[in-house]
Amino acid sequence: MVAENLQTLRGEINQRKLINNLFAIVGLIVILVSVLILLALILQLAINGWSRITPEFFTSFPSRRASRAGILSAWVGTSLVMLVTAFFAVPLGIASGVYLEEYARKNWLSALIEINVTNLAGVPSIIYGLLALGVFVYQFNLGESILAAGLTLALLILPVVIVTTREALRAIPNSLREAAYAIGASKWQMIWDHILPYSFGSILTGIIIGLSRAIGETAPVITIGALTFIAFLPDSPITSEFPFISFAWLKAPFTLMPIQMFNWVSRPEPEFEVNAAAAGTVLLFMTLAMNGLAISLRYRFRKGIKW
Repeated sequence: MVAENLQTLRGEINQRKLINNLFAIVGLIVILVSVLILLALILQLAINGWSRITPEFFTSFPSRRASRAGILSAWVGTSLVMLVTAFFAVPLGIASGVYLEEYARKNWLSALIEINVTNLAGVPSIIYGLLALGVFVYQFNLGESILAAGLTLALLILPVVIVTTREALRAIPNSLREAAYAIGASKWQMIWDHILPYSFGSILTGIIIGLSRAIGETAPVITIGALTFIAFLPDSPITSEFPFISFAWLKAPFTLMPIQMFNWVSRPEPEFEVNAAAAGTVLLFMTLAMNGLAISLRYRFRKGIKW
């Protein structure tokens, strides 16, 4: 009887191992196919637009002639909007995550806030655009400006940063908190000197995901009035007069790389499609560069951290 039960148990274990191996193989095939398709699309985009990626393409404004059109106003506007987005979303998101995880009481109110923050991460981006149109553009009179666009995209990625921050803090063993308290550290000292440095590598993952989503968004910024054609740059943030710093560029009109690409694709001339492919390639490289910087920073924070 015991031998029969043991043989049956071994058969079930072998069957589960077989199912597990089959699932792993299917998952690997799906990942490889997805990656190959993505690489093929990126390669096709780069091949189609490579002929237009020249220094003049980066230093020229949009034009009605495809051979003279460039992305100067588009990549400058994208860079400035992403700078504003990161400036507001990253500190506020991390601070909110730290408060909800380390300071807020675990009751029905904190549970309700957690559910709503999680749900906000899946809200369509156009809803944030409508919200920003009513609040930032009309209520706060920010107009169709870089500041309004940056705040809109900051709201868009804020739930992602908050959720990732909370998950990163939860992954830290409680023994580190207890050790900090044991040597006389206050709660803030424990968080600032121990918990945040150990968890910041994981927090950067959420920042990477959020900024990567924001740099390609179009619907929210179109809703608040982003221009599809702009042939000038915002005011320089550095001036020759005291205090040598100007924030006038925050109120300037703007356009973004995705909007410029949409404008070119909607034109009937095939030459503009080549320009759109070149702009898409540049946008991909901007995203990869931004992600690469964040990944390198994450690696440095995680390097040597062991528990």
